[in-house]
Amino acid sequence: MRAGFGRRAADYHQQAGLQRAVAWRLAHHIAPLPLPPGPAADLGAGTGLLGEALQRQGLERPLLQLDLCPELLAHNSLASKHGHCLWDLNGGLPPQLRGTGLLGSSFALQWLGEPAAALRQWCQALAPGGWLALAVPTAGSFPQWHRAARAAEVPFTGLALPPAPALAAVAHEALAVRHCRQLRFSQRPLDGRRFLGSLRAIGALTSPAPRLPGDQLRRLLQHWPSDEGVTWEVLMLVGQRLP
Repeated sequence: MRAGFGRRAADYHQQAGLQRAVAWRLAHHIAPLPLPPGPAADLGAGTGLLGEALQRQGLERPLLQLDLCPELLAHNSLASKHGHCLWDLNGGLPPQLRGTGLLGSSFALQWLGEPAAALRQWCQALAPGGWLALAVPTAGSFPQWHRAARAAEVPFTGLALPPAPALAAVAHEALAVRHCRQLRFSQRPLDGRRFLGSLRAIGALTSPAPRLPGDQLRRLLQHWPSDEGVTWEVLMLVGQRLP
């Protein structure tokens, strides 16, 4: 995963249109929050889409830019201004993020080995009164890809995205949830080759599943519905840890 994003780091900021739009919407929920003292961080910050959106919407607090991929951080304009941390979130949070006032994350949690367990750790790391703000693509995404794979009788090789209800349940156990909503975004009609190419262009085609051999890929693309948009399901969640 790190290598895939690293190879495409120079293109990510301009190519990640949906990720940019979701980061702006998440920032709209974060900007007016009454944040308590303590550090603030963007988990899986990448090139800084969420931090930039927050700056433009008036958040003045420095936001630590944390990511596993040094190539992405090298293209993050906030990394030198707000500080950055090269860190694998599969190993939990770094020590300096205990007792945080804000943990934000957009399009990052799905890449972790155990998203629900990681989310629970993030909730527990908040200071009393601290806020978690999360946007993450979930298991209802890409029904067109799933249908094409079934029709072509080939494996679905995309990333196994976390189920939204499981993540929401973790948040409701640990936080006073202010906002919890599943959003659906449809990109314009694309054939399978162009859609998969758009994921590859930003390094997001990484998956533990092996790549399809050529004959299976051709069958998948033949069965891909080209007359409808590709649908993403995104969970957007904002909650506060009570004293």
